[in-house]
Amino acid sequence: LLGYEGVEVINPEGGKEDAEEEAHRGRWKQEERESYWKMMHKYIGSDVTSMVTLPVLIFEPMTMLQKMAELMEYSYLLDRADECEDPYLRLVYASSWAISVYYAYQRTWKPFNPIIGETYELVNHGGITFISEQVSHHPPMSAGHAENEHFTYDVTSKLKTKFLGNSLDVYPVGRTRVTLKRDGVVLDLVPPPTKVNNLIFGRTWVDSPGEMIMTNLTTGDKVVDLWSMALFHCRAGRYEVDGYVYNAAEEPKILMTGKWNESMSYQPCDMEGEPLQGTELKEVWHVADTPNNDKFQFTYFAHKINSFDTAPKKLLASDSRLRPDRFALEMGDLSKAGSEKSRLEERQRAEKRTREAKGHQFTPRWFDLTDEISATPWGDLEIYRFNGKYTEHRATVDNSDGIDEVDMASIEFNPWQYGNLSTE
Repeated sequence: LLGYEGVEVINPEGGKEDAEEEAHRGRWKQEERESYWKMMHKYIGSDVTSMVTLPVLIFEPMTMLQKMAELMEYSYLLDRADECEDPYLRLVYASSWAISVYYAYQRTWKPFNPIIGETYELVNHGGITFISEQVSHHPPMSAGHAENEHFTYDVTSKLKTKFLGNSLDVYPVGRTRVTLKRDGVVLDLVPPPTKVNNLIFGRTWVDSPGEMIMTNLTTGDKVVDLWSMALFHCRAGRYEVDGYVYNAAEEPKILMTGKWNESMSYQPCDMEGEPLQGTELKEVWHVADTPNNDKFQFTYFAHKINSFDTAPKKLLASDSRLRPDRFALEMGDLSKAGSEKSRLEERQRAEKRTREAKGHQFTPRWFDLTDEISATPWGDLEIYRFNGKYTEHRATVDNSDGIDEVDMASIEFNPWQYGNLSTE
């Protein structure tokens, strides 16, 4: 779901108020759409994940690495999954965690593409240590690792898109694994594909038809959540998610229902998928309160992600919080945000030319490329593995003296200082 260009989640059956609301937010005036179409029509049929330089007007002050961290907002659900002895209820908690992030993913702005070598760190939330890194520029790939006393979370993320003119198909070619520490249970997540409709002309809306599957690789139990084909088509059916927890024999054990922008509930069911007599629906997750009329539709947690309140004592200079274009946009200076974005992108291109001239290859600092190739419904994926060096680095920093007084805002953004880079 990351990387949409000017996505507007609306009701396509609605009236003119959708377009008026969009215009009030300064988004996609008709002349801008026509100009964008002239630039984009030549890419019909292509993967446009990283081919096009986009105006800062359509961005939000957050990078894709930070967007990855938004999955940690309701991490308490994974804590409960780890503590749960019922294997089926464990999947209820874990799959509700996976569904919960879609509320944040409905935002209408595009996050910044990370610079190669860029990182993002998150602490002071649920006992979690989170680190993500941009491990490849072409194709754009990110890797992330999170851990607390209950679980570890590992992801290798790569998007594949197909531009169809006025729509965009988005395929999440990634692998997400969660390991619950108490019993060593390993969960695998496969999200649904997404289609962005009316991308350039008309009122843009998003549909995610298909299945989100979470599988317990240890036991074979799984959750299949069906994302309604009418998810955004009408007010009666928008946002709805229905599914079941199945055992290894593919027999339904628990039904799940709800809306990904409100709440999820569960109820034990019989072999036919019908609720068991004497049981009732129980809520397992409810979306947190959000700020009113927020400029970028941020949640309170999204604001925490951007703040230094969730930063470790001594922040890596490659951290997304320090990006000058991101910070300028957050401060409302679109002109400076645009110029800084262009400057960073040109420096990245120059670094690549110098590196290739010297025969050097970029090597991520916190994640290692493995020999493992994971088959996904949309293509094979190279897997990056957390190498543990960040844990060692953080332990060293946290045990050092004289770091509490560091002014993090004064650190200059520099993703090029790490890894096997020519400007090292």
